[in-house]
Amino acid sequence: MDETGVLGLIEELSILLEDSKPVFGKNNLRQVDIAAAFEILDEIRDIFPTEFSQSRQIVRERQTLLDDAEAEANRMIEDARSQAMTIASEQEIVRISQQQADTIMADARDLERQTRAGAEDYADEVFGHVEQSLETLIANVRRCRDRLNANSLQSR
Repeated sequence: MDETGVLGLIEELSILLEDSKPVFGKNNLRQVDIAAAFEILDEIRDIFPTEFSQSRQIVRERQTLLDDAEAEANRMIEDARSQAMTIASEQEIVRISQQQADTIMADARDLERQTRAGAEDYADEVFGHVEQSLETLIANVRRCRDRLNANSLQSR
């Protein structure tokens, strides 16, 4: 589901409310096709599980990225250590190997940090978008309920 699904339905609900006819003599009250409004709300409810599922998938993918980066870093570290032990016969070769291993380890750690930061930033952005969508939806639902309750009170 693309990110415009819920927002599109909220816009559709807003248009339904805006296009509804005012109650005679009361501009702040509207006659709304309740079936159409409930149909839109049902569609929103159907979409939310998909978006939550997508969010969980993003978290899983982020963890996989982090695990892969860590495994790659460990492999690189182990490779560097193995190479250093294999050619430890001469002092100069050992020293050069240790420098290379340290560089590889630093690069691997830096890559892991960068990958982790990128994955966390991406997940935070997605969660921020989901949070914003939810807040907008909740605000719209509250507004609709308030209007519905106001209509209900005045029709009694």
